[in-house]
Amino acid sequence: QVQLVESGGGLVQAGGSLRLSCAASGRTFGSYVMGWFRQAPGKEREFAAAISRGGAGTDYADSVKGRFTISRDNAKNTVTLQMNSLKPEDTAVYYCAADRGAVIRTRVKDYDYWGQGTQVTVSS
Repeated sequence: QVQLVESGGGLVQAGGSLRLSCAASGRTFGSYVMGWFRQAPGKEREFAAAISRGGAGTDYADSVKGRFTISRDNAKNTVTLQMNSLKPEDTAVYYCAADRGAVIRTRVKDYDYWGQGTQVTVSS
């Protein structure tokens, strides 16, 4: 089992940047595909980005492609989401998640472990 703790959320103006971090417990962090999801008020949780076990592969939702970058450090058990050129529609609670599967997947139900979430608010 892995426990995930997100940090780095906050309030930022449109066009600004934020860097989210997720710290994972346990010795098997490198065996999980890691993902970031987000949930805006009144909306379903949606996929934002994911990274393969070793970090060589990534996938992004079309809505964040070119603006967000996911990365991981398996030695430090961390995954980060660098968010640039933020827009008001990026406002949401952002969740870090871990998937025991072998390949990158984008559905909420595919992920086994979740953090508590961190709020990101982008003002116009």
